[in-house]
Amino acid sequence: MCGIAGYVGAGLTPDDAASRLKAMADAIAHRGPDDAGIHVGNGFGLAHRRLAVVGLDDGQQPMANADGTLHITYNGEIFNHIELRRDLESRGCRFRTGSDTEVILHLYERMGAGCVTMLNGDFAFAIWDEPRRRLVLARDRMGVRPLYHTWHGGRFHFASEVKALLTVPGIEARMDPIALDQIFTLWAPIPPRTVFDGIAELPPAHVMTVEDGAARQHAYWALDFSDDAAGRSEAEHAEEARALLEDATRIRLRADVEVGSYLSGGLDSSIVSAMAARMAPAGLRTFAIGFSDDAFDEGAFQQIMTEALGTRHHRITSGPGDIATVFADVVRHAEQPVLRTGPAPLYRLSRLVRDVGIKAVLSGEGADEIFAGYDIFKEARIRRFCARQPGSRLRPHLFRRIYPYLSTLQRQTPEYLGAFFGVGADRSDDPLFSHRPRFRATAGAKLFYSAALRERLDGYDAADEMAALLPDAFGSWHPLHQAQYLETRFLLPGYILSSQGDRMAMAHGIETRFPFLDHRLVERAARIPADMKLRGLREKHLLRRATADLLPARIGSRPKQPYRAPESSAFLGEAADGLLAALTPAAITETGLFNPQTTGRLMEKNRKGALTGFRDNAAFVGILSTQLWHRQFAAAAQHDTALRAG
Repeated sequence: MCGIAGYVGAGLTPDDAASRLKAMADAIAHRGPDDAGIHVGNGFGLAHRRLAVVGLDDGQQPMANADGTLHITYNGEIFNHIELRRDLESRGCRFRTGSDTEVILHLYERMGAGCVTMLNGDFAFAIWDEPRRRLVLARDRMGVRPLYHTWHGGRFHFASEVKALLTVPGIEARMDPIALDQIFTLWAPIPPRTVFDGIAELPPAHVMTVEDGAARQHAYWALDFSDDAAGRSEAEHAEEARALLEDATRIRLRADVEVGSYLSGGLDSSIVSAMAARMAPAGLRTFAIGFSDDAFDEGAFQQIMTEALGTRHHRITSGPGDIATVFADVVRHAEQPVLRTGPAPLYRLSRLVRDVGIKAVLSGEGADEIFAGYDIFKEARIRRFCARQPGSRLRPHLFRRIYPYLSTLQRQTPEYLGAFFGVGADRSDDPLFSHRPRFRATAGAKLFYSAALRERLDGYDAADEMAALLPDAFGSWHPLHQAQYLETRFLLPGYILSSQGDRMAMAHGIETRFPFLDHRLVERAARIPADMKLRGLREKHLLRRATADLLPARIGSRPKQPYRAPESSAFLGEAADGLLAALTPAAITETGLFNPQTTGRLMEKNRKGALTGFRDNAAFVGILSTQLWHRQFAAAAQHDTALRAG
């Protein structure tokens, strides 16, 4: 896993080009601490920071093909590179290295940009095609690896992270208010939009070509939940899902370095770790987060799994002050505001992994999206059930069953539960029905917008924009599949794999691998009938059946416990004093995004420890992270500009 950057466009001297590329690469050195390289060509330049995982001795980049007509800078892993290499060699290709990078070059020579359809992996790459004077950018299907781009000064610039783009003279960090509103509704901007005005993200599963001064992009893959006409039984679906997951895990253990595994104690990471432990002859190292607060800690379940698997286990505990201590760094690496503190413990966990000497880890992320594990799926089912008898006092009690870990919810009346979850507030034929309650709760932060920001956003609705992007077949899908699509298409790449995933791991040069997001398994799971995934209110029914023999009974039957971390309470101690300076009336007024008076009351409420529930906590964390984003990016850019002008 690595960091990439580059540009296309004339007018730079070789020395200026080399200096620019070095600055871009240095800004993302954390992504590739093992090596660095640049290549300056005629009207283009490529830069690379390397995390050596495959082809340790001969995988340096940027890499050229044999005749020097193609150059690539590439971030990621192609997990089926061995099979692709064998096929290419049988067709006469000769390889000079053992790296998967060269496999991409040979495939491009034969197939052009269409080679992406052959790749099973997590990747973002740029290929300069000299004969065509064309730059080709590509990103993996699920959006595991990031890629950003912008035009400036007549040149096209790209990079793995926005930090690298901000080193280019004249490219400055300015907040896009629409992107901020999307975060405060959907948890993440809708690509290609980012919170940086004028800087775009290449969406997952897209290829972009840049030539003749113009950029064009198209999707090469799309998630499809069309009904499976094969008529397979539940046993057959389970057998096939198990086989695909085992193969996905097997090929994600391929590396020239040791691969570890995250092990939270939940179902998904336990399955992946159990499979990996069987496939790792030298034994498996596992890594976990713990919390000093028992309400968030899963240590007992982690212990059950580590004892069952015999892994060498490493655990880091987050106590009072730990989240606040790293939160500014979390925002800097996430490069966008966040509504939850969950990325902070993961940031600390990746640092532990690096300190132990591991460069790559497996993760169970993705299982909840493709096998229907999230509470929001069950919640939508109950809301539909309640809406059929809106006067029932019995049906709303079901909400308690899906949130046993929320003690305040257990004490509420049926009337409160129905109102809280919006029973009857939404039409069941609304394409966003499953996610409306989340959108409303998240949007509580908008109550703190400044008058100027409200005016700028007048008439805009982020949910409407999301709805406009849904595929034509969406309305014909099962309601569960509609909800899965929304979660997988928008939240997964925009937040889970980005702010909680790639950015927190790569901050310490750690590559995370996701067996559940192997596109073969994702495609197969999308065709599994809805009632095999969510059986009544039993989440991930088919996955549990397919993997029952792998896990201790207490883990295999365990209900979903979402990953959570302390929210506003994490900022009550001395460790948060420096952060909270970003929420003073003067700081709020300077930024101009929020109302100083209402934000002040929110601050005071938090000082008293009175912020409860998702709505208040998301507002507090969202506003704080936005202010920190402005301080670290926009304000810093203005300061640098002033220094240059002086």
